[in-house]
Amino acid sequence: MSFIPSSGSGKGADLASKPVDVVIMAAGKGTRMKSRLPKVLHTLAGQPLLQHVFDTAAGLMARKVVLITGHGAEVVEASCGKHAAMAERFALEFVRQEPQLGTGHAVQQALPALADDGMVVILSGDVPLTQSDTLFHLLSVAAGQHLALLTLELPDPAGYGRIVRGADGAVQAIVEHKDASEEQRAITEVYSGIMALPAAALKRWLARLDNRNAQGEYYLTDIVKFAVAEGCSVQAYKIADAVQVAGVNSPVQLAALERAYQLRVANRLMEEGVRLADPARIDVRGDLSCAHDVSIDVNCVFMGQVSLGEGVSIGAHCVIANAVIDAGAVIHPFSHIDGEKLGVTVGQGALVGPFARLRPGARLGAEVHIGNFVEVKNSTLAAGAKANHLAYLGDATVGERVNYGAGSITANYDGANKHRTVIEADVHIGSNCVLVAPLTLGAGGTIGGGSTITKSTEAGALTVARGKQISVPNWSRPKKISKS
Repeated sequence: MSFIPSSGSGKGADLASKPVDVVIMAAGKGTRMKSRLPKVLHTLAGQPLLQHVFDTAAGLMARKVVLITGHGAEVVEASCGKHAAMAERFALEFVRQEPQLGTGHAVQQALPALADDGMVVILSGDVPLTQSDTLFHLLSVAAGQHLALLTLELPDPAGYGRIVRGADGAVQAIVEHKDASEEQRAITEVYSGIMALPAAALKRWLARLDNRNAQGEYYLTDIVKFAVAEGCSVQAYKIADAVQVAGVNSPVQLAALERAYQLRVANRLMEEGVRLADPARIDVRGDLSCAHDVSIDVNCVFMGQVSLGEGVSIGAHCVIANAVIDAGAVIHPFSHIDGEKLGVTVGQGALVGPFARLRPGARLGAEVHIGNFVEVKNSTLAAGAKANHLAYLGDATVGERVNYGAGSITANYDGANKHRTVIEADVHIGSNCVLVAPLTLGAGGTIGGGSTITKSTEAGALTVARGKQISVPNWSRPKKISKS
C-alpha cells in the first residue's frame, strides 16, 4: 500500500501542456543511520524508502525520473534494476554526484538529462510519504511558469530553511538554518525540500550558484533569490501534514515514520469497516484489501498482495503474505501464510491454525481444516478435507472429505526430484503414516496408523504396512552394572 491516491490518475490531463520530469536526490551517505546499507535502501512498510518515492513519481505520470546517486551508487542503482515494472511507468536515468557539494550541486548533475520543455519536480530519496495529490497541487500552483515551493509550519523549525517573505507576503528567499539571523530563525514557515519549476528556468538559475555560505556548499534554495531578481513569481503551497515531508536520517526517525505510516493505514482500514483490535498493532507491508466485516487481532503482519473476503477473521500474531482468503475463513493465532510467487488461497469457511503454516502453492477448498503445527506446500485440498494436527502435506492433491491423521507426512522428495501424492475423496489416513510419492490412494480407502505406503492403493481398501507387533512376557529391562 502506498499513499498515492487513486484520484491522482485523473489529474494528468490538467498538466498535459507540459510534461513532468522528476529529479530525486539520493546521493547522501546517511551517516546517522550507522549502516553499511545506503540510507535510501532502508525499508519502510516493507519497501525501500526510494521505492516509495518512485511510486510517487509514477503517480505523477512522470515522463522521466533522474536519480542522483553518490554514496553507494552501485548498490542503489543495482537495486532499481530489481523492479522490472518500473521501466513501464517512466524512463529512469542515473547521474552521479561525486563529490557531494550540496543540494544545488546535486541537481546540477541532473541538468543534461532534463529537456527544456518540461516542468521539474525535485524530491528526496529519503522522504518517502509525499502524496502525488500534494504534488499535483504544487504543479498547479507553478502553472507551467512559476517557481513553486512546498512549505509547512513547524513549532520547532530548527535545521530547516526558513521561508522569508516581504511586506506584501510574497516569498523573497529561503535562508538555511546555519545562515539565518536570530530574527529569521524565529520564522516557523519552512521549506520542505520539494519544489516544482520550469526546466529552462532551473538550468538558468543553477548556473549562477556559488558556495559562499556557512557550510561552503552549493544550495539549491539560492535559486529563489535569483527568481525574485528576475521578477519570476515564487509561490508557496503550504500544507499541514508534516508526515508527507518527513525525512529519514536515523533509525529513530525511520521507526517513528513507520508507525505514522501504519497508523494511517489502520485508520483507512477502519474507515472502510475493518475491525482492528488495536490500530497501533498492525503492520501492512504491501497491499491489503478487505471486504465487509473483516476482523484483525493484534500484532498481525501483511506483506505483498493480500485479499481478505467478507467476514474473515484473523487471529493474533499472524503473518500473511501473497494470499487470497475467501469469505468466512478463520485464521487462528500464530499462523504463517506465505504465498511468495505461487500464492496461497484459502476457501470459504476454512479454518487454519493455530500455529499452522501455508507455503507457496497451497490451495484450500471450502470448509477445509488445517490445524495446529500442520504445514501445507504446493498442495490442493478439496472441500471438507481435514489435517488437524502435526502433519505435512507437500506436492499433494487431496480429495473431498479426506481425513489426514496426526503425525502423517507425504515423502515428496527423493533427494533429486519432487513427486506428487494423490489422495482421492473420502480417504482416511491414520496417525503417523508416511506416504512415499509418487502414489495414488484410491477413493474411500483407509490407511492404518503407523504405515509406510510405497505403492498405490485401490479404492475402498484397508491398507496396513508396518511390522508385526511382538510381546515378550516377563521381560526384564537391562540393569546398570556396578563399577565397585
